[in-house]
Amino acid sequence: MSEPMTAAQMWHPVMRAAAYRCQCTGQCGNAHKKAQGRCPREHDHAASKHRGPLHLIAAPADLLTPVVQACRLPAGALMAWCPDCHTAARRRAAAAAHAAEQPGQSALF
Repeated sequence: MSEPMTAAQMWHPVMRAAAYRCQCTGQCGNAHKKAQGRCPREHDHAASKHRGPLHLIAAPADLLTPVVQACRLPAGALMAWCPDCHTAARRRAAAAAHAAEQPGQSALF
């Protein structure tokens, strides 16, 4: 089984808690209906027939956590993410936060 070159002592507990499966439950915008609401991607398994093995990452459950703070979080504040879900979920969270900061903008048009 592959593991990260750094911070493996933090990565392993997160992956064990997640059973080495992405913990996204739709934050990425995909309902994951075929997998009962949770992303079916697993560590070291192929993401599709055209992509190689997938490597899960341990990243903050709070997607808006700045990187400087994220590297200091305990394992309990982290989730297992496949790269696709993590990227999409961060984009959606950032867009929602931006929209919340500017509530009157959409009323102009």
